[in-house]
Amino acid sequence: MVACAALLVLAPVMLLTAIWIKTDSAGPVLFRQDRVGLNGSLFAIFKFRTMTATPLPAHQPGITVGADPRITRAGALLRKYKLDELPQFFNVLLGDMSVVGPRPEVPKYVATYPPQVRDIVLSVRPGITDLASIEYRNESELLGQAEDPETFYLQVVLPRKLEYCVQYVATRNIWLDISIIWRTILAVFGSR
Repeated sequence: MVACAALLVLAPVMLLTAIWIKTDSAGPVLFRQDRVGLNGSLFAIFKFRTMTATPLPAHQPGITVGADPRITRAGALLRKYKLDELPQFFNVLLGDMSVVGPRPEVPKYVATYPPQVRDIVLSVRPGITDLASIEYRNESELLGQAEDPETFYLQVVLPRKLEYCVQYVATRNIWLDISIIWRTILAVFGSR
């Protein structure tokens, strides 16, 4: 119900965003990527495309670091205000995601989860937002300051994000979800 309501209310914004992406750079409006969901099942996550449509080089990590030159003009603003995440309400309608829940990762990084943690995190549907998304809202900039961004992500950022995920699964309830949604809105618009 929340996803349907959000899509109805946000339809004009999403339409204008799609037009902007098409006029700003060549390529599709949506970006799709395999992510790991409930019980380890793979699904295609939808986002508005924020980067040029050129394929990622094989040696490049699967994370966005700092002022990545592939980010388009439209993409920079979409990322800043998290508008690139809006198509994930379709993932919620499809049953692959929830509005609140641990953010879904790519298989490469899920393979590094400790087994017990993996079982806990993947026992619920992944979400559009969660506690870790709020805490690491500027993750790209943080990684851009690291000497080896992928190692820093795997050894420092990801373990901390997983702590938030485990905490969420252990304590989740409707009031926590409402609190996370409210805190996400505040974080997107610049309030701590």
